[in-house]
Amino acid sequence: METTTRLRPIRDTPGTTYATRPAYGYRTAGVLPPEAPAETTTRLRPVRERRTGRVLAVTACVVLGVGLIGGALAGIWLAAADPAQPAEPAGYTEAKDLWHNAPVDTLFPRTLAGPGAGPGAADRTWTRIVVAPDAGCSPAVLAKGLLATLTPLGCERVLRATYTDATASSVITVGLVFTRADAGAQRTLGQGGLTTRLGEDVPPALSGTSTVAARFGARQRASWWLSAPADLPVVVTAVAGFADGRAVDRPQPADRAMARGRTDATAQSGLGHEAKGITGRFESLLRRTVAATVKEKENAR
Repeated sequence: METTTRLRPIRDTPGTTYATRPAYGYRTAGVLPPEAPAETTTRLRPVRERRTGRVLAVTACVVLGVGLIGGALAGIWLAAADPAQPAEPAGYTEAKDLWHNAPVDTLFPRTLAGPGAGPGAADRTWTRIVVAPDAGCSPAVLAKGLLATLTPLGCERVLRATYTDATASSVITVGLVFTRADAGAQRTLGQGGLTTRLGEDVPPALSGTSTVAARFGARQRASWWLSAPADLPVVVTAVAGFADGRAVDRPQPADRAMARGRTDATAQSGLGHEAKGITGRFESLLRRTVAATVKEKENAR
């Protein structure tokens, strides 16, 4: 608080006169006005400047930030709660690299048991007779329709091997097609049955010199099956034929060759059962391999 006190004027004595300067520039004689009392003034408390624009901008930023964070959290909660968008299956990422991380005898066992995989739930045992080097995705190792379907998803690598049954009367080429598809694309890929969707899309056969599959070629393919498991970034293919090299006019998908009442050679020989049964065994084998890989990685931490 600031106080200002006017100086007290000197009292004049009677008869004393002072010169004053009139407004018009000449002097006249006169008496001074009476003394005024002391005058005190107090400064008013200053009022802060209101910065309305800045306040509104800060408020808007806070509201926007809270909204974005809340929206992100809500999206995460909804995605987790939405059954249509489940999380990526355990081991899905690890499975993408099995084609070069896992030993060949793990991916393609020398002997594979197939309990209940034959006609009438008969047991089957398959023995590996040919293994091909891993290959890129091309018409030489993939059927045309499957190649076109997998290319946009990121077709990574194709592994193939040919097996024969215990009687050496049939031969089956199994393919493991590894992709870079995300979990959502993989689930979509398998919906409705991949074999049905692709129609007459028979996988190529893999022959082997000096084996019972020496004459297993394009014309010897009798029945096939394709499987795209939802929890693995892999497509399993299988095509079966006769080991004696006989030609087949029209290959049949496994479900058709397994239909009741069929009397043709493909159906009677159980080649449909062989093709479908072996794909199921390889799916199970891949899941076990992935689980072992994940466990080994966790133990190494």
